[in-house]
Amino acid sequence: MPRLEKRLPNEALGIQQVAALLNIPDIRDPLGQRDRAILELFYSTGLRRSELAQLEIHDLNRERQTLQVRQGKGHKDRVVPVGSRALEWVVRYLEEVRPRLMLHAQERALFLTSYGEPFNPDVLSRMVSKWLKQADINRPGSCHLIRSTCATHMLEGGADIRFIQQLLGHEKLETTAIYTQVSIEQLKAVHGKTHPAETGRKS
Repeated sequence: MPRLEKRLPNEALGIQQVAALLNIPDIRDPLGQRDRAILELFYSTGLRRSELAQLEIHDLNRERQTLQVRQGKGHKDRVVPVGSRALEWVVRYLEEVRPRLMLHAQERALFLTSYGEPFNPDVLSRMVSKWLKQADINRPGSCHLIRSTCATHMLEGGADIRFIQQLLGHEKLETTAIYTQVSIEQLKAVHGKTHPAETGRKS
C-alpha cells in the first residue's frame, strides 16, 4: 500500500497578523465583544472549533483560569489553561453580553448566537474566515489556522512539545511534533548563528 502523504499545517500567522485579526470585531457592539472573546479563546487555548462550540458555562473556572474540554477528539476530556487576556474578554462577555442573548434560563452553552442558540462549528469557521479576509490575511484555513498559530507561537517561545501535546489534546506526540517543522523563527535563529555565510566563518 502506498504511504499516506504527510503534509505540514498551514504556516502560522505572525504576531502582527494576530493583532490585526483580534481587532476586527467591533467591541462597541455586544456581538463584537462576543466575537473578540471567541477569537481570544481560540488563540489562547488552541481549541478545535467543535470543542469551543460545545463549551458550557461550568466548564470555565475563573479562579483557576482553566477550561474543561469535555469529550474532545477521541472522546477524551482534558483541562487547558486560559490566558489572562482571553479570560478577561470571556468574563466580560459572560457578564455583559450573554445575558442579553440568552432566551432560556436553562441554556448552558458558553457562547450563544444572536438567536440565543449554541454555535454550529461550521458557523464558527465561516465567521473566522470572514474576519481573516477583513484583516487582509489572504490565507487558507480558519479556526485550525489559529490553532496552529497558538501551537507554533508557544513552541517559538520555548514551550516543551509535551505541554503543547497536552494543550492541543493530541494522543500521539508525533502528531504534535509536526508543529516543530513550521516553527521557522527558531530555525532562522539557528541558521543565522551557525551558517558560515551568515557568521563570516571561512569554510
